[in-house]
Amino acid sequence: MAPALPRALPRLLVARRLTPAATDRARREFDALLAEHDMSTEEAIDAAAAHRAEAILIGPKVKLDAAAIARLPGHVKLIANSSVGYDHMDAEAARARGILVTNTPDVLTDCTADLAFLLILAACRRAHEYEALMRAGWRKGLGLPDMLGVRPSGKVLGIVGMGRIGRAVAQRARGFGMRILYHNRSRLPPDLEQGAEYFASVPEMLPHCQILSLHLPGGVANGVLMDEAAFAALPRGAVFVNTARGSLVDEDALLAALTSGHLFAAGLDVFRSEPDYDTRFAALPNVFLTPHVASATLETRDAMGLRALDNVAAIAAGRAPLDPV
Repeated sequence: MAPALPRALPRLLVARRLTPAATDRARREFDALLAEHDMSTEEAIDAAAAHRAEAILIGPKVKLDAAAIARLPGHVKLIANSSVGYDHMDAEAARARGILVTNTPDVLTDCTADLAFLLILAACRRAHEYEALMRAGWRKGLGLPDMLGVRPSGKVLGIVGMGRIGRAVAQRARGFGMRILYHNRSRLPPDLEQGAEYFASVPEMLPHCQILSLHLPGGVANGVLMDEAAFAALPRGAVFVNTARGSLVDEDALLAALTSGHLFAAGLDVFRSEPDYDTRFAALPNVFLTPHVASATLETRDAMGLRALDNVAAIAAGRAPLDPV
């Protein structure tokens, strides 16, 4: 009897750059075409066709609306998204074509919550202004009434979206003695609430929030959550933080609330247009800015790439994916 031929490795297009650990695994376990830069949508579709990829591993830069999904070659059976959010693709259109979609929901919870809390602290304590003063040379001391921030400890924190990340932020807030309010699609059981106070609607909660932090998906489902009326509903002197999605915010309304003094400060990691964000935010001293880096630690970026590959490996082996969308 002739020896069995070795099974061909699954054909995979990796359309975004991964960390060395994930890149090495992709090379070992798959017939992988590895992007040398983060591909655009057009580049990813063309590369998937040229490589005859059965799976594509993408990130938010590859925008797959229904029209783009329709143009994917028929041999693509899996879109492995290496982020928790998937509002950059039409998952329903993919399912209609028989294409599975996965994401990486668990592995970036702690780092995103850490960065959200960094933004809370930095916005409250005027970190941008203090650092700018130091980099300019300081040389003149500050008196008791000068450049005062607000104390985050003991404040009322409102959380919109009490999923994994929202609950992780609440856990950190308890260490600062904060009173925690939240809105979610449904109320959490007591073991997950852990004393947080539920509000059935965002407008009902906003007037009570001295600090507000967003932790829900973007996209059509949620639309613009924070508009002029929503910012006006926050108490004067509130602090606004967003590590979720820029699409949730009317940025003109946010800029107006910051320049008028209605908001004390904001901490922003996400924007409506990335990376070409509205640079009017950079001109405001009371805004602390980061460039969509909530998951940007060695540990988490490794875990994101490896988890996306776990989903590809499961499908290639005929198993159910770990993280179906």
